[in-house]
Amino acid sequence: MAPKPSKPAQSLGPVVSASHLADGGLPALSEMEFALVILSNAFQRWITRCTAAAGGAGLSSVEVQILHAVNHRERDKSQAELCMMFNIEDTHVVAYALKKLEGLGLVEPGRRGKEKTARITRAGAELCLTYRDLREKLLIESVATLGLDEARISELAGLMRVMSGQYDQASRSAASY
Repeated sequence: MAPKPSKPAQSLGPVVSASHLADGGLPALSEMEFALVILSNAFQRWITRCTAAAGGAGLSSVEVQILHAVNHRERDKSQAELCMMFNIEDTHVVAYALKKLEGLGLVEPGRRGKEKTARITRAGAELCLTYRDLREKLLIESVATLGLDEARISELAGLMRVMSGQYDQASRSAASY
C-alpha cells in the first residue's frame, strides 16, 4: 500500500505577536515590529550583561548607551544632544542616567557656554574599552561565523532609521488625533 500523499504545508503568514494587527494592510510591517521587539529586548539584555561582565554591574541599558555616547569621539555631550541622538522624548531619563553615571565616577560634568555637558572619565573610558573587548570576543566572533553581508547589515540599519522617522510622524499625528 502506497503512503498517503501529505498535505501541502499551509502558509502560516508572517510571524507576529498580534495577528489582529497583521490582518490589515502591510502585514510584513507587523512582522518587522515583532522582530524589533524581540531584538530590542535581546539587545538591552546583552548590553547590560556585557557591561556587568566588564565591571559595570547595575547599569540599565539606557545608562550603558549614554555612557558609550558620552565616550564617543571623546567630545563633551549635552543632555539635549543625547536626547536627540537616541530619540528620547523624556529628558528626565537622560538626566537620571547622567546623574547615576556621574555618581559612579564614569562621567563628569562640564560646560559649553551656559550649557551643562558630560564628559567621560578615565574610569568610564576604561569600562567602554573593556566592554568593547568583551563584545569582540563574545558577540562579534560569533556573528562573524554567520557569514552575513556587512553591506546588507548597513542597509537594514538605514531602513530602520527611515522607519523611525515614519513612526515619529505617525506619533505626532496620533497626538493630535
